[in-house]
Amino acid sequence: MRALLVVNPAATTTSARTREVLTHALASDLKLEVAETQYRGHARDLARQATEGGETELVVALGGDGTVNEVVNGLLANGPDPESHPRLAVVPGGSTNVFARALGLPNDVVEATGALLDALRDGSERTIGLGLASGTPGSEDEGVPGRWFTFCAGFGFDAGVVGRVEQQRERGKRSTHALYVRQVVRQFLGEANRGRGVITLERPGGIEGTTERVENLALAIICNTAPWSYLGNRPIYPSPDASFDTALDLFALSKLSSGAVARYATQLLASTPQRGPHGRHALSLHDLTNFTLHSQVPLPFQMDGDHLGLRTSVTFTGVRRALRVIV
Repeated sequence: MRALLVVNPAATTTSARTREVLTHALASDLKLEVAETQYRGHARDLARQATEGGETELVVALGGDGTVNEVVNGLLANGPDPESHPRLAVVPGGSTNVFARALGLPNDVVEATGALLDALRDGSERTIGLGLASGTPGSEDEGVPGRWFTFCAGFGFDAGVVGRVEQQRERGKRSTHALYVRQVVRQFLGEANRGRGVITLERPGGIEGTTERVENLALAIICNTAPWSYLGNRPIYPSPDASFDTALDLFALSKLSSGAVARYATQLLASTPQRGPHGRHALSLHDLTNFTLHSQVPLPFQMDGDHLGLRTSVTFTGVRRALRVIV
């Protein structure tokens, strides 16, 4: 099988020696080309070129969730076509590796490489759904191009936390769970819309041609799978029913007071695949194919843990069976 290995040399949990060993292991079973990323968006460009070339059958992403997201967007640059596009495989090399772990892969680069080689020999793969976030027609952000995400997107509070973490990493701080917790606290203390939310959800109503609206939401988390993230080895489930086999799930809060945050944070930490956070300030929706989030003010926006700046409106589409993945 002709394959491209896209390597992020700055991946958090791999060394040059580890990457060399993994490359040799993969090359023993694959006709392998190796490319290291050199700039933000390079993994996307490499995957797009491999797809358009028509000869590559498999693209392997060695890195964290950001590298995986770029590769996926390269593979689907011209839209989803799982029957003809190269398959995707992932070797987790980041600090959290949500996508790889949600697929059931080991959270260790050596063990994951072994699992990948076994899956290739067995011909084991699955076709998964993805989320697509686009600029909303008629809004200030209508010109923003669509971008795919693999496991989550966030509008508001959690995206602000991601942005703060990225700022700290640019200053040389290591990406640790303690760093995330500190930035959660700082984001909460600096949150301007704690009392009354500024986000409005719009989605198709039950009667054709109608629109259902939910106003005054304070944060919104969109999940394409479960769990949403991890705190250490503890999985977090705001939307336990989210799945690669369905469309998108939405979890939103209408209040970010100290009491509400403490209550729902406790529920998140105790969440399970059977039960997520719940209460009168919580909104949970399952298997949404199309919906839009509007904000009265520009809010932070993130996808797959990558901060994408401020937005006032984002339209989401859940696309089933978008990409073949080796598992």
